[in-house]
Amino acid sequence: MSAAMKHFCIIANSGKDRNDQIVKRICNYLEERSCSCQVLHNRMSDSKGIRHFTDLGEISEDTECAIVLGGDGTMIQAAIDLVHRDLPILGINTGTLGFLTEVDQNQLEESLERLLDGRFIIENRIMLKENKMFLRPDSRSSCYALNDMVISKRGNCRLITILVYVGEELVDVYSADGLLVSTPTGSTGYNLSAGGPLMSPNTHAMVVTPICAHALNKRSLVLDASDTITLKIGQTKEHAEDLATFTADGRIVGELHTGDTLEICVPHAVTKLVKLSGIRFYERMREKLNEG
Repeated sequence: MSAAMKHFCIIANSGKDRNDQIVKRICNYLEERSCSCQVLHNRMSDSKGIRHFTDLGEISEDTECAIVLGGDGTMIQAAIDLVHRDLPILGINTGTLGFLTEVDQNQLEESLERLLDGRFIIENRIMLKENKMFLRPDSRSSCYALNDMVISKRGNCRLITILVYVGEELVDVYSADGLLVSTPTGSTGYNLSAGGPLMSPNTHAMVVTPICAHALNKRSLVLDASDTITLKIGQTKEHAEDLATFTADGRIVGELHTGDTLEICVPHAVTKLVKLSGIRFYERMREKLNEG
């Protein structure tokens, strides 16, 4: 049992019309039980070169939990926007796959009852932070990811070369279409599609996975979350630079070329996910991966 909550904000994906009806159901339920409920719509804005979809200035200081409507993409964006607010997040699935969202629409009132009764736990999910090339003067605008950070080839490059260091030690050199660094939360996404391993969400580790590696003996690396990973763009061809794009949770952050260096670590900030159902990770994994 956890402490019961009374003050909530709702973050709704404004691109989904059906969310309006669900927002009304949530608000009616909470207000009938003497809880406060603030509705925020998920609209893109730009602050210091970083895209945000939730205006933190609108969130009341007494808010205890953010209820997020949408799919995993909306959950990920909310996690990034709320990284410095330390708010637990409860996901209501109005999307498709829904690894991160906890509640299906047909269980809405039952789930809210569990939330108000304190019948939930909070899982801390580690995040990634790029803290060298794309570090901003305002730490709130630095580059974070809940799922993964990806370097991928661009332009006319058939392959790019990426050197991977842990601390000062060279771990491996990859010639590939790209390379991704994933959290355990993100291991069920692009990492899995690229042939990387599934990781339990509470694993304190990162996984480095090549994308279509040129050599068959190049496999994923699982590294401790206390490590700092340095990725350096090499040079595949003697007379041409390697060109790449860097993305964080699918958001294009910037462009890279030969000689550029990224530094990726696990920050102290975590994403707090509210878990109500009692469904464990492996059961959800079997359910979601066997759909369709």
